Amino acid sequence: MSVAIIDYKMGNVASVQKALSYLKMPSVITSDFDQIRQADFIVLPGVGSFEKGMQNLHEAGLTTLLTEEVIQNKKPFIGMCLGMQLIATTGYEPAKTPGLGWIDGEVVRIVAPGKRIPHMGWNNIHIKDDTYFKDIPGSDFYFIHSYHFEVRDESAVSSIVEYGIPITATVQKDNIFAAQFHPEKSQKAGLAVLKNFFHIHAQNKSYTHINI
Repeated sequence: MSVAIIDYKMGNVASVQKALSYLKMPSVITSDFDQIRQADFIVLPGVGSFEKGMQNLHEAGLTTLLTEEVIQNKKPFIGMCLGMQLIATTGYEPAKTPGLGWIDGEVVRIVAPGKRIPHMGWNNIHIKDDTYFKDIPGSDFYFIHSYHFEVRDESAVSSIVEYGIPITATVQKDNIFAAQFHPEKSQKAGLAVLKNFFHIHAQNKSYTHINI
C-alpha cells in the first residue's frame, strides 16, 4: 500500500510524510501523474489561501487528475486543513474562487465575536459520526485557520468544533475524509484518525504493523 502526498507548493508536506512514516505507511511527496495514479491513497495537505491553493493545483494540472482519481475512480482521499477547504464548491480567501467541488459548500472567514482570529491551538471536537474516530485517546485536535467550511449537506459533516460559532471540523463522504485540524500535529489522536482511515479503506487488509 502506498500514499501519494500531493505537492502543490502549499507547505507542511514533510510533516505529513513524517506522520505516515511513524505509522509505517509508505508514501511519496509528488505532483507526478503516474505516481498519483499508482498510489493506493491520496493525501492533500496544505496551509495558505484558498485562491493560491487552487491556482497552484491548476498550474500543476492536478485538478482534473485528482477529480478523476477521487471522484471517478473512488480512490481513498484525505484532505488536511487547506486540503479540506479546497474540496468545497467555492472559497473566499481572499477572493471568490471555484474549488474542486467534491462536497457542496463555501469556505468563508470565521466571524466569531470575542474570539481571536485565527482559531489556533488545541480544541475539543464534537463527533457526529465515529467511523474514523474509534478508539481515539481523547478528542482534542490542533487547529490553525481563519476561514472555515460551511457545508450545505449536513450529512457530510462528521464532527464540529465550537469557537464562538459551530465550525465544521471534519467531513466525510464515501471515499473522502477531510479535517480542518492538522492530524499530523495532533499527536496520538491525530495519528489514530489516520490509522483508522487506512484500516477501513484497505479493504480489510491487515495493518498490524502500524505503530500506535
